[in-house]
Amino acid sequence: MTTTVDAATAPAAAVAAAGATVWLTGLPSAGKTTIALALADRLRAEGHRVEILDGDEIRTFLSAGLGFSPEDRDTNIQRIGFVAELLASNGVKVLAPVIAPYAASRAAVAARHAEQGTPYLEVHVATPVEVCSERDVKGLYAKQAAGEISGLTGVDDPYEAPTAPDLRIQAHTQPVADSAAALHALLTERGLA
Repeated sequence: MTTTVDAATAPAAAVAAAGATVWLTGLPSAGKTTIALALADRLRAEGHRVEILDGDEIRTFLSAGLGFSPEDRDTNIQRIGFVAELLASNGVKVLAPVIAPYAASRAAVAARHAEQGTPYLEVHVATPVEVCSERDVKGLYAKQAAGEISGLTGVDDPYEAPTAPDLRIQAHTQPVADSAAALHALLTERGLA
């Protein structure tokens, strides 16, 4: 079981050894993975063990065969949440840039972490759909507009934005470094960085 570490009184090694899950939720192309990568670099430079559980990679390897029905999406989120908690409870800072469109799925992951005493932070990367569709990193918005795909989160499938996240990042209004710094500040405030 991981306990909260007071960064003001604990040695740096103890803070670096404290695990936690940072769940970055938001629309496709919101900037979740980009922020996670920037934060991971900084945390590693400070001596933290860090893993990124990217939603796209997990779908390829851990959740292959799942579709995008609400049930499959929930199963995918629960699998990622299980792995995240397992790693975090063993001293790893887990960054999970995952859409996780349904509030109930995210709440179940948070509850699992709470049951195990593992720190969990929910971060909403609140980039508006209009900006995401302009970025369209993977071409999903263009495919949806052309009728090639359906069920795109935030367009023709629901995205339930967090009502009270630990941090809300307006990634479209600031550089990536500033978004990562805001998240690092939260981790520091919570005694996790």
